[in-house]
Amino acid sequence: MKNLTLSIELTFKAPMAKVWQGLTDPEMVKAYFFGTKLESSWRVGEPIVFSGAWDGKAYRDHGTILEIDPGRYVKYNYWSSMSGTEDKPENYADITYSLSEKDDVTTLAITQDNIKDEAAREHSAQNWEGVFDGLRKMIE
Repeated sequence: MKNLTLSIELTFKAPMAKVWQGLTDPEMVKAYFFGTKLESSWRVGEPIVFSGAWDGKAYRDHGTILEIDPGRYVKYNYWSSMSGTEDKPENYADITYSLSEKDDVTTLAITQDNIKDEAAREHSAQNWEGVFDGLRKMIE
């Protein structure tokens, strides 16, 4: 079975603008995302690239910005060089970040599709929570 979708919501005791900055600012991303180098112009049709090394192995994950409402929402497709799959369209996932703010708390809703099975979905959820816990510690 393929094409499971993950949807999670994470909250931050920080303004929406600060959370958006944490998602899009390369220096902040590098600080909380295990040294990952983020490259993107954050414009529709432009590339997004995540690169670095994990467990001594270099990676270069990439995709394209599909939709964006700066400060509130971005959707990009994504292929991971660590996925064990070929770099072809059917192996890309769509990732969305959607932000909302209420009473000084920002909610980040994340969706990820094209997940191969339930174990992979659980692994992805743990990864998102772990990565963004690092952002939470930076901005709260």
